[in-house]
Formats: sequence, C-alpha cells, structure tokens
Amino acid sequence: MTRPLRIAFIAGAAAVAFFATVSNASLAMAAEIKVLASTGTRGVVVELAPQFEAATGHKLTMDFEVIAVLKRRIEAGESFDLAILGPATIDDLIRQGKIAAGTRGPFGRTGLGVAVRKGEPRPDIGAPDALKGALLAAKSVAHAKEGESGIHFRAVMDKLGIADAMKPKLKAYDSAGLRQSLASGEADMAVTGIGPILSMPGSDYLGPVPPPVQGYVVFNTAVSASARDADAVRALIGFLTAPAAAPVFKAKGMEPG
Repeated sequence: MTRPLRIAFIAGAAAVAFFATVSNASLAMAAEIKVLASTGTRGVVVELAPQFEAATGHKLTMDFEVIAVLKRRIEAGESFDLAILGPATIDDLIRQGKIAAGTRGPFGRTGLGVAVRKGEPRPDIGAPDALKGALLAAKSVAHAKEGESGIHFRAVMDKLGIADAMKPKLKAYDSAGLRQSLASGEADMAVTGIGPILSMPGSDYLGPVPPPVQGYVVFNTAVSASARDADAVRALIGFLTAPAAAPVFKAKGMEPG
C-alpha cells in the first residue's frame, strides 16, 4: 500500500474512532473484535486490518471460511462481533436473533475467476465459447464444495451447456483444500471467487469468467446481537467500507459497495 493511501486510511479510521468515542465512552478502551468472514473477503480484510488496529488500538481476531460453514457455526452458538457474509444468510441469522436487526450493510462483491497450475498452458477464456473449450479440455477442475462461488460455477456450466460433460472432471473442496488444489497437483484448473483465486499458491491466474456467463458473490456486513463493543464494530465497518478502501478492493479482486 502506498504511503498516501496508508495515511488516508489512518486518518479516516482515527476520525471514525473519534466520533464513536464521543457517542460512547466505551471506545476509550481498546476492544477485541472477532470477525467471521467469507473467504472471498480475506484479501481485503487482511490488508486493511493492521491499519485499523494501528489507528484505533482495537485488536482483531479474524476467521475466514465459506458462508455455509460460518452460518452453521453461528447457529451452533459460536461467539463473534462482526460477520461478513451473504445478504440472505445475514437476514436468516437476524431472524434467529444471532445478528442485531438493522445492522446489515453493503461490503462488496466478487466475480468468478479461473486459474491453472503454475507452468501449465494458459488457455484463452475471454469469451464464453473459449471458456467452454478450456473447461472441457482440462483434466480436473477444482471448485468450492459449499461456497457461493461453487453455486455460481455450477450455473456457469449450465449456461455453457456442459454440466453433464464436466461431472467426471470436477473436484469439490473445502476452503483449505481448494486453496492448495493447484499447488498440490490434484487439479490443473480452478474456478472460484477472484479474491481467493488471486492468492492461490502454485497458480497462474487466467482472468475473470467472461461477462455473458459471469456470476457474482455479494457480501454484507452485520453486527452480532451479542457484540462485546458494538461501537467498535461499527467503527471497523466504517473503516473497511470507506471510499479510501476502494483501491484495496480492486487490488484484491473485489468491487466495493
């Protein structure tokens, strides 16, 4: 991150913390904020977290998993302060009393991206027919077992008319397995959210799924109904979604808002 952008983030976070302190004296003490967030947001949150901590004195604990897994953990009673999940999931958790009503807000979205094992040929995927050919030519294609990106990938295959032909080639993974699937040699191609795919070890990023068949995973923020310091959580949300964060979103394969 460039020095001017870093300064902008620190200044922005300090302002957010200041106004929160005025409204609630609890921010005078450093808070510990536990974040449960989709793997699709990892790049953005991990990049910005140290800036927020430096500006406010608050400390973050972050855990990233696919939305379906995090939903089950929250329903089972796991404590947290901030959730960054899909809108429908958050609404369901609000109905269950796990998330505070009225706290859901926009975070960003990510499309699907395609990568191959590092050093392998880089097929053209710039148009639907080209992507179709590349998928059919692959020996094995890794994707998320439960994540929203896996749902969108299955929709892409349906749109391309290759869902049945692809069945023998597909390898479904949990988030940790998917991340390592190309580096381990278990798959020669992977399709998942652009954010996660940019950080996959042992991979060469080919680019996004072309617009006619692209699908987007949308993320919202929300405050836990039992947050330890709701004002500190709101300060974090304001920091992560500030206009100055837009370059970080772009660099990590996401669109803000």
